Amino acid sequence: MSEAGSGHKKRASLSPQPQRRAPRLAAGRARALGLPTRGTTNANRLRRVDRWLLATQVPRLRDSARPLVVDLGYGASAVTTLELVERLGPEVDGLEVVGLEIDPARVAAVADDRDPPRVDFRLGGFELAGLQPVLVRAFNVLRQYDEESAARAWDTMRAGVAPGGLIVEGTCDEWGRRSAWVALDADGPLTLTLAARVSDIDRPSDLAERLPKALIHHNVPGQPVHEFLRAFDAAWATAAGMSTFGPRQRWVAAVESLADQGWPLVGSSRRWRHGEVTVRWSAVAPV
Repeated sequence: MSEAGSGHKKRASLSPQPQRRAPRLAAGRARALGLPTRGTTNANRLRRVDRWLLATQVPRLRDSARPLVVDLGYGASAVTTLELVERLGPEVDGLEVVGLEIDPARVAAVADDRDPPRVDFRLGGFELAGLQPVLVRAFNVLRQYDEESAARAWDTMRAGVAPGGLIVEGTCDEWGRRSAWVALDADGPLTLTLAARVSDIDRPSDLAERLPKALIHHNVPGQPVHEFLRAFDAAWATAAGMSTFGPRQRWVAAVESLADQGWPLVGSSRRWRHGEVTVRWSAVAPV
């Protein structure tokens, strides 16, 4: 995964293409092409989101006549795309994963990793190269864009997924210890997930720096996502006594408190022990 500037290059390597439904994405492309990039990536960087996909999206893929997954903006190395294949492949018969990059040199660089139809690499961006995937993983590709351009990129991807398809768009730090992602379908965003190596944070709001572009500038008093993080921090402080049993137990206790307060959490409580929490988008969407 390559990101810009700070050593995270994936987001700079992928630039949106002009679309009839999102004509202003061309401006986003100009900004992306002007950013310095290193093209680095790390093995296991996306393990947290991949574990979530494995736990929640396998039925969607199994029910599809063609279980096609797009890994959007994989960067200079194929490692995270190949990891996705290895994680999902044993659970989904006939799985196809296509890595897309807007940089032709990066597509050429991973030619030896192609094994179609199981795994392939193509030139493409937010238009999804004309494919109709059931699932899109788009990580670290939107952080350099302004909020409006990022929203138009969402629209372009949503228009390209197969009926019933899902997009998982998010960001993580260089080592994958702090992550946040949004799940969205053709109708719009559904959920926000925060995930962390819990021993690596002082409080849940440390993950605010990883919020998706649609939320990161709305983390201010009076906005729902700010209230969610404030409530999470308060629950974390109240659960300080659970630290005796380890940071994961403290995280679980804090998330249980959020649920008791009425926050609309989604999914099994088993995910909490992995340092995750998923909340309905309606509870954190900007107002």
